[in-house]
Amino acid sequence: MAYRTRPLPQPRTPRGNRLRARRAAVTGLLAATASALLVAGPLGLARPAAAAPAGSPASGSSAASFPDSVGAKGKARVTAAVFDLDAPGHGPAVYGTDAPYDTASIIKVDILASVLLKAQDSRHALTAKERAQAEAMIEHSDNAAANALWRRIGLAPGLKAANKRLGLTATQGGPGPKWGLTRTTASDQIRLLRAVFDTGPAPKKGSAPALSDASRAYIRTLMSRVATEQSWGVSAAADPGAALKNGWLQRDTTGLWDVNSVGRITTGGHHYLVAVLSDGSTSMKNGVALVERAARAAVSATTAH
Repeated sequence: MAYRTRPLPQPRTPRGNRLRARRAAVTGLLAATASALLVAGPLGLARPAAAAPAGSPASGSSAASFPDSVGAKGKARVTAAVFDLDAPGHGPAVYGTDAPYDTASIIKVDILASVLLKAQDSRHALTAKERAQAEAMIEHSDNAAANALWRRIGLAPGLKAANKRLGLTATQGGPGPKWGLTRTTASDQIRLLRAVFDTGPAPKKGSAPALSDASRAYIRTLMSRVATEQSWGVSAAADPGAALKNGWLQRDTTGLWDVNSVGRITTGGHHYLVAVLSDGSTSMKNGVALVERAARAAVSATTAH
C-alpha cells in the first residue's frame, strides 16, 4: 500500500501557465496516491481573524470566525499558527481553534527528528540506507521510507519519547503502523518547527536544544528540497525559498480530506514558522486551496501586528 511520488516534467511555459499546470499536476498526482497514508482555483483572500495574544490560541469569536473568514465550507475545519522568528520574545499567534488534527505526511518531519535523536544518542551518523530513506521521505513524501523509519524509532512510543525532548506536548502517535493517523495541533507543530529552525535561546532557559546543529541543518536542507509538485501550502504566503512539508489524506470513513502544511517562510525579508492544519474538505484541490488561503490570511494578520 506504500507509494512513491515522483516529480512531474514541467513544460517551458509562461509563468502564469506554468503555475496553473503545476496546480493541475498536484491535484491529479496526489489524489491518486493519498489513500496509502493510512498505512503509512483562484485563492481570494478573506479578511483574517484577529491574532490571539502571544503564546495562546485564539478564542471566542475570533477562533470561531477564522474558518469562515478563509472560506471553509461544509464540514471543513482549519487552524493556522504563525511564529515570528525575528521576534523570539513573543509566542506564536494561533488563528482558529487549536484542536487536534490528523497529521498525514507532515509527521515525517517529526519521524526524521526522532531518527536523528536516536543517532545522536548512539553517537553515530545515519547509515547510507537511513539517509536515503530520510531524503525520499521528506523530499518525495515516500511512504515506504516512512514505514521503515517509523519502525526504526519504535512506532508511537518512540515518537512520544522523542517529542518529550523536542518540547511537543499535544501530539499522539498513530496506532501500530499507521503513522499518518498521528494527531497533533497547530501550536505543537510550531514547537517542532522551532526545534528545527529557531536559532535563538532554547525554549526552556538554560536548556540545550535537543537536536544538534548538524541534525537541524540536515532537516532544514531536506525541507528546502521538496519536489516541485509538492511545494504548495504555506509557500503560498512566502517569497521564493520556503522550507516545508505537506500532508494529505482521504479518510476511508468519510471520503473527506485532511490537508496540512508546515514550514519556514520568508516574506518581505521577515522570517516566520507557519503551520496550517485542516480536515473535512470534499476534495484534495479544495483542501489545498483552503490551506493556502489560511496561510496567507494568518501571515498577513501576523505581519499587521
